[in-house]
Amino acid sequence: MRLPIIAGNWKMHKTIKEATEFVDKIKDQVVGTDVEVVLCVPYTSLEAVKKAVDGTNIKVGAQNMHWEENGAYTGEISSTMLREIGIDYCIIGHSERRQYFNETDETVNKKVHIALKHKINPILCVGETLEQREKNETDHVVKNQVMKALKDISAQQVKEIVIAYEPIWAIGTGKTATPQEANEVIFIIREGIKELYGEDICLEVRIQYGGSVKPSNVEEIMNQEDVDGALVGGASLDPEDFVKLVNF
Repeated sequence: MRLPIIAGNWKMHKTIKEATEFVDKIKDQVVGTDVEVVLCVPYTSLEAVKKAVDGTNIKVGAQNMHWEENGAYTGEISSTMLREIGIDYCIIGHSERRQYFNETDETVNKKVHIALKHKINPILCVGETLEQREKNETDHVVKNQVMKALKDISAQQVKEIVIAYEPIWAIGTGKTATPQEANEVIFIIREGIKELYGEDICLEVRIQYGGSVKPSNVEEIMNQEDVDGALVGGASLDPEDFVKLVNF
């Protein structure tokens, strides 16, 4: 049985004060749920949020990191820096990183490797553009992204990775894939993992859906057979909405 995972991606939102106030509002309402709860917050709030969630079941994630442990990379943050403050997860390959910051399948793979080396669980994002979907290229594009991201990743390591299917056309647009469409693509992703690692491993890997998930549609999305969670943007910024998402 795969443990469902609801992860909030705050993107470039919330000061340290706002972030800790958010945690104070939700932490007593997500205790004891059969869901893994993750907050992926800006770098400036990571340490404060990590302290704020102490004693709760809430995990903390970063939104990106570099593939080197150190070096002359102005403005970047390394896995060793994140691990020092006890970060549990890191989003890797988010569509906004691919679109605006030249993230490639190669750099995604490098980041997955370094995250696993330092015991940080990757939330590996894949997804197609609207143009690719309209050309019926979704299955090929998404499966190819998964294959390249998992290059030289062992069967034992892949079980530590959460994959997030987030169609680019649904990020921040208010549009969303139907629950059935999300499940169909996630099934394709699972089949790709099966090809690489076998059926037993593919049944252990958790795969989320991300793309305009909100309290009004989360239950139907989570009821799909192959959907194990949600990577949530806008709706994760409001404490009441986030609690509803976790308690779907």
